[in-house]
Amino acid sequence: MTTPTHSIFAGRLPKRLALLGLATLGTAIRPAAAADDHDDHAGHDHAAHAPAQPATAHADDDHAGHDHGDGTDGAHDHGEEAEALRLTPEQRKRFGIVVQPAAPGSLASEISLPGAIVFNQDRVVHVVPRVAGITSEVRKSVGDTVEAGEVLAVIESRELADAKSECLAARAREALAEKIFAREKTLREKQIAAEQDFLEAEQAWAEARIALRSAEQKLLALGLPRQEVQALDAAQDEALTRYEVRSPLAGIVTEKHVALGESLEAHADIFTVADLSSVWVNLTVYAKHLGTVRPGQEVVLRVDHSGAQAHGMIAMITPFVDEATRSATARVVLENRDGAWMPGTFVTGFINLSADDLAVVVARHTVQNINGRDVVFVEHEGAFEMTPVTVGRADRTRLEIVDGLKPGTPVVVEGAFQLKATLITRTLDSHAGHGH
Repeated sequence: MTTPTHSIFAGRLPKRLALLGLATLGTAIRPAAAADDHDDHAGHDHAAHAPAQPATAHADDDHAGHDHGDGTDGAHDHGEEAEALRLTPEQRKRFGIVVQPAAPGSLASEISLPGAIVFNQDRVVHVVPRVAGITSEVRKSVGDTVEAGEVLAVIESRELADAKSECLAARAREALAEKIFAREKTLREKQIAAEQDFLEAEQAWAEARIALRSAEQKLLALGLPRQEVQALDAAQDEALTRYEVRSPLAGIVTEKHVALGESLEAHADIFTVADLSSVWVNLTVYAKHLGTVRPGQEVVLRVDHSGAQAHGMIAMITPFVDEATRSATARVVLENRDGAWMPGTFVTGFINLSADDLAVVVARHTVQNINGRDVVFVEHEGAFEMTPVTVGRADRTRLEIVDGLKPGTPVVVEGAFQLKATLITRTLDSHAGHGH
């Protein structure tokens, strides 16, 4: 026996909503209530459920003789008709209609935490010159991409020239001391030189090596590459004052505080370079959530202005509460190889705390709202019938249906909005020439 179908139009919604149940011309909207359903409606006042007339009969036989001015004819009490929407296969494909059985599911109990994307402070460097001098070149600006070791600026430094000169002198003394030692060693082996002269030459060479090593280490400490220090003997005189400021890591220049010709002190902060291949997301954890948010929890991050999402994990929660905001900070380290997550962007983090199993759960877009009532579209005998439902709990993507939809009922899960729009449009078109 065919299960009786009650449309949303059959007295279960306000009169205004009932207008959506009017039959349109042709076969687009056809009666869905069966005339043989009386056995299943024992006890009902069937006078209020008179069988609807086919739309074609209304159009061909009765229309000319009806007085639509008062709308009192029983055949045209549209609040008492049960209608369904039928689509052609082409329309179903165009609307992207997908029908699936209503099924049980689970809804997560979650909390949302406001936050912002910030630089990964473990991958940010403040570039400073290690000697004082005058800026002769500025090669990079804010927003430029740099490689590790790439030159950002060039400084002419008297201090550096002195250090290089000291290194050159130490290198010359070491070379001379080595020659003297070699000569004394030869004379000693021939028993020509005294033992004391040999020992003094050996000591002088050792001291010269120490002085040279110290001079070279000083240049390395000033930031000169080792190969440049080793090739110092071949450098031109003008190169003695040249100091190249290099980036210690690959990244993006985020700050620049230097101009051409500017006099700089040693250790002045002239560039900031950040590696954006990973960023931090700092989430604000208020006192009421301190007992539930823990390191290791998974979190869904959503950009407030665009809706873009990513998944991460809480890496750390500060062990103290900020005195001003009375909140702690939960940190998520987020991979950012494509640079899509920009520092300064506001985000919201969602953390699932538990999940409850429910009888019927559907996606949010499955439920449509018409005249203040929540409805779904149920497929029955090839037609789509609007069915009122009662919505219960919800999360960001799904809803619980507590009444109106049973598990296993074929329901439209994709394309419900298109069905709603089509039904409303056809209903309005069908009444364009009526005097209701």
